[in-house]
Amino acid sequence: MSTELIYEDATKLAELIRTKTVSPVEVVQAHLDRIHAVDHKINAIVTIADDAVKAAKTAEAAVMRGEELGPLHGVPFTVKDSIDTAGLQTQRASPIFKGRTPDADATIVARMKKAGGIVLAKSNQPEFSYWIESDNLLSGRTLNPWNPDRSPGGSSGGESAAIAANMSPLGIGTDIAISVRGPSALTGIMGFKPTHGRIPMTGIWPRVPRRFWHAGPMARTVRDLALAYSVMAGPDGADGYSTSPPGIDTGVGAKPGRKLRVGWLVEPGFGVVESAVGKVVQAAAEALKGQGVAVEPVRIPVLEQINALELLWKVQAMESKPEFRKATAGHAEKIFKHAQGVLDTPDTSIEDFVDAEQKIEFMRDGFASYFRGYDALICPVIPVSSHGHDAAEFIIDGQTVSSLHVMDATAPLSVTGLPGLTMRFGTSSDGMPIGVQLVAPWLAESTLLHLAALLEDVSPVRNLHPDLSSIIARR
Repeated sequence: MSTELIYEDATKLAELIRTKTVSPVEVVQAHLDRIHAVDHKINAIVTIADDAVKAAKTAEAAVMRGEELGPLHGVPFTVKDSIDTAGLQTQRASPIFKGRTPDADATIVARMKKAGGIVLAKSNQPEFSYWIESDNLLSGRTLNPWNPDRSPGGSSGGESAAIAANMSPLGIGTDIAISVRGPSALTGIMGFKPTHGRIPMTGIWPRVPRRFWHAGPMARTVRDLALAYSVMAGPDGADGYSTSPPGIDTGVGAKPGRKLRVGWLVEPGFGVVESAVGKVVQAAAEALKGQGVAVEPVRIPVLEQINALELLWKVQAMESKPEFRKATAGHAEKIFKHAQGVLDTPDTSIEDFVDAEQKIEFMRDGFASYFRGYDALICPVIPVSSHGHDAAEFIIDGQTVSSLHVMDATAPLSVTGLPGLTMRFGTSSDGMPIGVQLVAPWLAESTLLHLAALLEDVSPVRNLHPDLSSIIARR
């Protein structure tokens, strides 16, 4: 039974614990055993919670006493290393913060614990959460469980790899341009970036630029995303951007039974996209149509007129650099190349900064116009099915592009604050996961979760896991 537990989702584990079919101790120990069995080759986990088993025993006692249990009672979860965890190292993937142990939990960690969840471990990321690869000087590089020669992405790549490899059923990541959604796509799991401000960022670093940073759940099933979102969302009285109660939802949940209209788009608007990725997006669109959703190809003019990533980079550099200089002062020898790249970015002139901000507002207007006629959009997450470690360039259908192009389909949602959900819906010719991205209007999270559930029901790749038997055998 313990081996089977690592393949169950968090919702099922909570049910098994609640019905006394298994104990929280069995569940936690099964995932700890999995970490010890496979992470020596994947390097997704940077710190294991020493008190996880003790917390599981406390949870077990509560079950046996018949106490009222939270929705995640006894279920382990992992946390990206940029998110504070009380009494457990949060080192931000940097030697500068080696050994740093917060006194308090981030708001979302505290909420997960209050719901009965048990912090299992912290996961790897790039230094300061700023890159598309989860590699750093402190804990090294995370590998993709589906192919160690491929990247699990960044910045929540350790989290995505841990969940894909069944070391964790559920996790928390952060996202400024791609960091929840890209890694989820690359490792074949699901990632959810709700509307900006839905989930408070209190206790997470870095926070600048605050209007672009998001936090969200990562999991293997839609119902787990929904469960974790319901636990984490809502104002906390500390994050001034987090003002909308989760009960306010403008999506399908507000109008049950209404037929939805969804547009699908591959090109133009996101730059060049690998043909295999485009085919999976179209297949997902057809699958929704088969589920009774009105689906048609669309174009969104603002995506063809403005590159969101360029705008994001111009704005964030001027806000991130002062924060990074402060954090790295006196530690030049401890800065990894990606954080140094941010520090070396040329300043944005005030004229270009204002122009970028105004174009971001124009992009919001463009999406608002699109959503007057549609309930959602389905599009690529990333333009390639997978990529190698530390890649500088991609060759997509014969065209060479910068590896930064990997963020062209995710950055628009970051600068506008739109909610996005990514999930696997296909497989490349070399066996790598291919994901799709669902986008809905602001505060319409119920629409995303509904559409994702429809796709999950008919997914040709549901419940697939990477084969790690050879890793365990060679240990």
